[in-house]
Amino acid sequence: MIYWKEVLFILIIFLANTVEGITGFAGTMLAMPYSIRLLGMQEAKSILNILAIMVSSLILMKNYKHVNRRELVKITLLMLGGMVIGLGIFAWCPAEILQMVYGGIIVALALKGLLVKKELSLSGAALGIVVIAAGIIHGMFLSGGSLLVIYALKVLKDKNTIRATLAPVWIMLNLFLLAGDVCAGRITPETGRYVLVGIIPVLLAIKLGSFLHKKIDQKVFVRLTYVLLIISGITLFL
Repeated sequence: MIYWKEVLFILIIFLANTVEGITGFAGTMLAMPYSIRLLGMQEAKSILNILAIMVSSLILMKNYKHVNRRELVKITLLMLGGMVIGLGIFAWCPAEILQMVYGGIIVALALKGLLVKKELSLSGAALGIVVIAAGIIHGMFLSGGSLLVIYALKVLKDKNTIRATLAPVWIMLNLFLLAGDVCAGRITPETGRYVLVGIIPVLLAIKLGSFLHKKIDQKVFVRLTYVLLIISGITLFL
């Protein structure tokens, strides 16, 4: 017997994480809208959160020597404060409204990436606000990475340091979200089943993405990724 939901979920996370492996961003933002449609908002968030912890753990194991410990502490504390706000909004706001807000955020970030090439000039205080805003979005939708990259590019700069420092940030914050899900009884046998189904596709996708990263035009693919993000964001309005 073919379980179509599982097949579609495998396809979603495989394609999204292949993109993540190539570009270094957008994996969860691509996977989340379709996973919400397929499984519901809370279930999608819980499943993708656990898979994200696994991916970030692998990245950290390979790149731990490049971690900027001072910035790691600073980013984690600011994002944690934002996440508390985001979780409060997520618990209070109706799922239908959250879905449309999330779609709007994805489309706005993708359009900014496509159309605004000039690097933003932000003060230290403004950069701190960006990190808190990233925490709010991460608490609500598990997708704060696109905003956090603005801070990371300004402060961390080196791509190896960015990748290495952000990996433990996601691990700690996502473990915090996972603990909340466990305490609230949101981790069900169904959640565990989808996580098990997703492990191998995610690992293969990251491998494939890393391979393709060396073979294709990065700039063209980044632009294509933004177009895909716009399409995925629009689906949440349908």
